[in-house]
Amino acid sequence: MGAAVTMSADRAESWKTTLLAGLANYLDAGSIVSGAVALPLWVERYHLSTSFVGLLGAFSANAISAAVGALVGGWLCDTFGRKKIYQYDMLFYAFGMSWLVFALQPWMIAVGFVLVGVAVGADIPASWSLIAEMAPPGERGKHSGVAQILWCLGPIVVLLLSFLLTPFGVLGARIIFAHLSILSLLLLMLRSRMKESQPWVTARLLQNSQKSLYLNELFTRRNIGAMAFLVGIYGTANLCAGTYGFFFPYLLRTFGSQTQAFGVAVLAISVMIMIGSIYFIFMRLSDCINQRKMFLASALIQVIGMCLPALFPVTTGLAVLHIFLMSFGGGFGAQSFFQLWSAELFPTLLRATAQGITFAIARISLGVWSFFVPVLAKDFKTFVWVLTGFLATSGLIGLLWAPRHEGKTLGEIETARNRHFNLNQMPTA
Repeated sequence: MGAAVTMSADRAESWKTTLLAGLANYLDAGSIVSGAVALPLWVERYHLSTSFVGLLGAFSANAISAAVGALVGGWLCDTFGRKKIYQYDMLFYAFGMSWLVFALQPWMIAVGFVLVGVAVGADIPASWSLIAEMAPPGERGKHSGVAQILWCLGPIVVLLLSFLLTPFGVLGARIIFAHLSILSLLLLMLRSRMKESQPWVTARLLQNSQKSLYLNELFTRRNIGAMAFLVGIYGTANLCAGTYGFFFPYLLRTFGSQTQAFGVAVLAISVMIMIGSIYFIFMRLSDCINQRKMFLASALIQVIGMCLPALFPVTTGLAVLHIFLMSFGGGFGAQSFFQLWSAELFPTLLRATAQGITFAIARISLGVWSFFVPVLAKDFKTFVWVLTGFLATSGLIGLLWAPRHEGKTLGEIETARNRHFNLNQMPTA
């Protein structure tokens, strides 16, 4: 009886940790979409130039500043612990958001974008590492999926708020930023009671006793290969996901309506489909069935969905099918598996650092790619085929090199990888 109560308490604690850590995804997505919502209002109010808008996009939470935060935050997280990041990161996020809430000059907007981007970038590797390390055996996929659902909820809440607050103009945007700032401070208080990751504590004690320069191990063939794989499956898919919005309005025009209410409704439906895909497929199946086949299925669904507008006339029915396939396939696709595999492919003291590096490469690549999107988007069909190629590349890389970690603990995965590489490095007779 006592063991059952203890197990139930541990399970409840792990879900609490997952929720508090996963809210970093909500703040990440919320900050990206809130910036996009406020940008047209800022352009009108402060007469921002095209080049200044481009710089805001390049250094926003969706690109370079988040990449810098992930690089620095990942290393700090592995060096000083996951809890250390949580003690200061949300305070930094709230400070950055305050610049956007009270921005009266364009330079204040730029400062706010950079600070918020650095904060969310630093929090992502800490959160993803902690979720994987604290999840009960056989439930890493289930717990990782919670963070992905929270990422989906961020845009929905922000867009609904923006719709309700449209009559208030810039003040409405300030209220949206304020809600994110208040949530980050509340999250800071709740996280102060969280425990440090026990796997990190154990690994850190062992590392100190051995006095090894563990960071040098990040650049071994095994870890470089793992990072290259993650950038391959997620970086390419993220190029598609990050630019998808450029022709989403085109699909909305197919429905014969361009009103803001209609646009929010369609986006909300697509996100709800994605949430359903995460919950009913990724969270329930990724811990127990062939992950490589799951990933390949999601990639095929998205490839089919993406190429439809290039192959056939864009009717209302085809647009609906396209949105469904992209949302359904995306739910249990590259984003979800990237979070899961990036925690599994590296040892504990390198986990957040490696996640930060791969996350940073993906975000910087998206920032660079975004400079070319306006030119390519002029030719709709060519643009669609390019995005389809990104998804196909991600799927092919997954087909060839995706791991099979279902049902294994982090310790079992690490032992198996060490054995594999030790055997490969043995001299031959």
